[in-house]
Amino acid sequence: MSDIVDAFSEAWQLILQLDPAFVEIVLLSLKVSTISVAIATLIGLPLGSALGLYRFPGQQFINIALNTLMGFPPVVVGLLLYLLISRSGPFGVFELLFTPTAMIIAQVILVTPIIAALTRQTIQDTWAHYHEQLRSMGCSATRAIPTLLWDKRATLITAVLAGFGRASGEVGAVMIVGGNIDHVTRVMTTAIALEVSKGDLALALGLGVVLITLSLIINTLGYCLQSSYALKTHSVLNSFR
Repeated sequence: MSDIVDAFSEAWQLILQLDPAFVEIVLLSLKVSTISVAIATLIGLPLGSALGLYRFPGQQFINIALNTLMGFPPVVVGLLLYLLISRSGPFGVFELLFTPTAMIIAQVILVTPIIAALTRQTIQDTWAHYHEQLRSMGCSATRAIPTLLWDKRATLITAVLAGFGRASGEVGAVMIVGGNIDHVTRVMTTAIALEVSKGDLALALGLGVVLITLSLIINTLGYCLQSSYALKTHSVLNSFR
């Protein structure tokens, strides 16, 4: 019991004293996850909007693929990406393996389907509700995309936050393609796995506290956005009564 208490005490010291090695791991994690989610958002929002508004051959296949990728095992994504970017792979010439770039690519593959699928459903439902009104004003489906995205911005931001939560908590894929190299590709999740195996519970607990805090912040932001949007919508509806 005393060992656990000591580990928690050392963990808090690492956090409060801003241990350089500890801070380096946290900052790299945030950098990789932020870049990944930004790229996934730039891909997922237009893709989800197109799938929600247009009908074309193969659309159902894409929808099924997105839903499948949402639950795709991260370690399998990491394995497939490893085969592609390893020295013997087709993209080995770019020397991406065991770099932060490889970790970002892995997280983009995991996060994009989440944002795209949630965007598709949101835009599809919103278009079904407003399409007659928008059509009467001469607004085509393509021109309606910015309006629909803005109208559902709170929901879509929540989807992006969900993607960030997935990225920041990912361990399997980034471990395979990143290698968990100290000062190069070591992020919070992979560091926790390593330190537990080594028996260094203090660092693992400290990083775990940061991850839990980050998750709490993300979920709080999502809840506040949804509540604020719902309250604003309710106020607008009441003003018309």
